[in-house]
Amino acid sequence: MDQLRKERELFMKKAFALPVVEKRKQQDDNNDKNNDTSSSAKRKRFESSSASSRDFFPTKSSVPLHNFSILTKIVNSMKDRYLNGDSEALTFDELLDETNQLDLSPRQKQWLLTEALPDNPRININDNGKYSYKPIFNIRDRKSLIRLLEKYDSRGLGAISYEDIKESLPNADRIIKFLSEKNQLIVITRPVDKKKILFINNLSLSFNVDEEFQKAWRSIAVEGMDETKIEEYLKNHGISSMQDMNIRKTIPIQKRKDNKKRKSNFRKLNNHLDGLLEDYSDKQS
Repeated sequence: MDQLRKERELFMKKAFALPVVEKRKQQDDNNDKNNDTSSSAKRKRFESSSASSRDFFPTKSSVPLHNFSILTKIVNSMKDRYLNGDSEALTFDELLDETNQLDLSPRQKQWLLTEALPDNPRININDNGKYSYKPIFNIRDRKSLIRLLEKYDSRGLGAISYEDIKESLPNADRIIKFLSEKNQLIVITRPVDKKKILFINNLSLSFNVDEEFQKAWRSIAVEGMDETKIEEYLKNHGISSMQDMNIRKTIPIQKRKDNKKRKSNFRKLNNHLDGLLEDYSDKQS
């Protein structure tokens, strides 16, 4: 019995001497939590310091959204004045009075004077420091509109957006309607974005087309088809399409240079050894 008791005591001592893994895991978890809390605290301190620096040194990214609404109100007011026939330049205080924004803070006024108004593409500043609306196109009547469309047509620049004309020409809707009824310009609605574009109607390029050809042309629907599908359609109906001919450029053949070994003239190069050199070519054979 005593021997059994001793063996039990030895077994219990060994069991108590073994390390407990669960406690280590808990300790590791606690350490990770402590590290996370410390890192989050450091991150908060860094964000707070960076935020304070941004407030102290204001940048374009830190401009409040309310400031842009102030700028939008000024630009829209100047555009409306221009489209109504009033193109007189105004001072900064007159701009604020025109838009009922005299209660702006000094910081907002400074932002308008130094960044917003000078950098805006629709605002023009003259030599006296007065502000006026700068349209996309410098057109005032239907004659200038016709000249602009003719310029785009002659230079192959394509169409002009209807919205750009409306923001540049006073009474644009009435003038465009009048010119389209006179068959002097063409208004097309793009199927992609449903926006209107303007073309000049070049009457010198007009010609009569047979009605049968027009019907045959309109009977073929090519919407949603690319060039490869159109080419396959033509091939299936026995019609050959024009293709680009890859012209190969002839590369001139370069003549090989004869790599002739230069014979070394020992007598010319070694004049100072005359009488000392001997020829052993006969002895080698």
